[in-house]
Amino acid sequence: VATYRLQFTPGFDFDAAAAIAAYLAELGISDLYASPILTPCRGSQHGYDVVDPHAINPELGGMERFEMLSQVLKGHGIGWVQDIVPNHMAFDSQNRMLVDVLENGSDSRYHDFFDINWNHLYEGIRGRVLAPFLGKFYGDCLESGELRLRYSKQGLAVYYYEFRFPIRIESYYRVLTYDLGRLRARLERGHPHFVKFLGVLYLLKYIPSGEEGRERYDQISFLKQMLWELWSDSHEVREFIEENIRIFNGEVGKPESFDLLDSLLDEQFFRLSYWKVGNEELNYRRFFTINDLISLRIEDAKVFDSTHELILKLVDEQKINGLRIDHIDGLYDPVQYLHRLRDRAPYVYLVVEKILEHGEELPVNWPCQGTSGYDFLGTVNSLFCQPAAEAEFARIYHAFIGDTTSCEALIDCNKRMIVDKHLAGDIDNLAHLLKRISERYRYASDFTLYGLQMALIEIMVLFPVYRTYIGRAGASRADQECIRQVIAQAQLNIPNFRNELSFIERFLRLEFDGHMATEDKDQWLHFVMRLQQFTGPLMAKGVEDTVFYVYNRLLSLNEVGASPLRFG
Repeated sequence: VATYRLQFTPGFDFDAAAAIAAYLAELGISDLYASPILTPCRGSQHGYDVVDPHAINPELGGMERFEMLSQVLKGHGIGWVQDIVPNHMAFDSQNRMLVDVLENGSDSRYHDFFDINWNHLYEGIRGRVLAPFLGKFYGDCLESGELRLRYSKQGLAVYYYEFRFPIRIESYYRVLTYDLGRLRARLERGHPHFVKFLGVLYLLKYIPSGEEGRERYDQISFLKQMLWELWSDSHEVREFIEENIRIFNGEVGKPESFDLLDSLLDEQFFRLSYWKVGNEELNYRRFFTINDLISLRIEDAKVFDSTHELILKLVDEQKINGLRIDHIDGLYDPVQYLHRLRDRAPYVYLVVEKILEHGEELPVNWPCQGTSGYDFLGTVNSLFCQPAAEAEFARIYHAFIGDTTSCEALIDCNKRMIVDKHLAGDIDNLAHLLKRISERYRYASDFTLYGLQMALIEIMVLFPVYRTYIGRAGASRADQECIRQVIAQAQLNIPNFRNELSFIERFLRLEFDGHMATEDKDQWLHFVMRLQQFTGPLMAKGVEDTVFYVYNRLLSLNEVGASPLRFG
């Protein structure tokens, strides 16, 4: 009937919410609407940067205080609608699943959890995850001593301030064998500590991989334990490792002294880079343009099951009776996700965070109760705007700012700016994917990467809605009409690329050749579904986060779900 949004933070926890439960009941609130409660980065003020989906945020009171609050709310007849985040997690060293990927690469049990292109065209990030978090160029950070190799019970890692990047176990050999004669000179060959150290080195040369995943993890754990015991029990071994770490960390003012650390970093499953590199060369999908939010492959059943296990348990226990799905448009296959969720929670109240443009309808095959209400908010706001006043408002506004640039022109200009400055890497990846597919067809073999890129950019800029939902079941009439209008306008805007635009239109309409193999159809569909994941971020960044701040004819229209162009 009526939800009340609570933004939980370390400063407003479950106990603080319990203290206002009676007040909410008196207001007539039927359900609490809670911000994300799964464990985020420490100190998070919003909760959308989840690092552990298997535990409730301890800074809010953990499971114990959550259950207490749940009982208090039930006592007042108040239910619980929970905001969940299926699209992404934090790219942070507190994210143990991601750290496991950074340490073990293709041997990680979470290798396929995150939306990473391990076979990227660019050699520098092929088989590695780009980590664009440095405040200046990599070489400058390295030679100024900002990247530091350290050792702890967790193992060897390179730190960039508080961010910890684990060193792959195979690289330990380089650090531990550097100038080994120095340790041999301090410990006799038969000394138990030296023998144990040689045992560590021997095991390092024969680390299992591939099919022997469980054995690999066991051996790594055993190795780290042995090394930690040596570190703790033998001051000679400890001093040897400390000295090697000091040597690897180099000396500021002597560039050649950083060669060892540079070489060590070059063989890791991550590549540290200047943060702006993420806008132009990227091999993981982000939330919008935020480098430190890495997307999940939630379309994979095992990823879904793992990340939803706790939330669905709370639904089954009737401690949560509603779910609000954050950023549904970022998912590879939204309808598949919703059906999977509905199958697991058939009676839960389910709403999606989805921005519907004026005249746009929610897909009819989505098993949910509707959106979280941006469109309703825009409609209510329109009741308070007088359409007859639009022309006068426009005259006053343009006279005041001394410029008559239209909102439509600003939208087009700012979308292109976002493409150029923030989404270039994502569009480059899409263009390369399309280029690889096009080379298989004689009618498209002459298309250049540049031509395909220009066509893609034009289509994405012209998209009038956040995204279409073309999938294995085909395209709805609304989506087909949207594609038709976009392509027609694009052909007028860039007539030199009509052939490329027509080729992409065939993809978007899923107009397969009659003799096309299933594998080829799957490639076409994959491109379309991948493209649809990026039109939303462009709309959000180009319009919501840019135009809404610079076109101020009537501020109440500059709200998510509304439009500055729709005056009442």
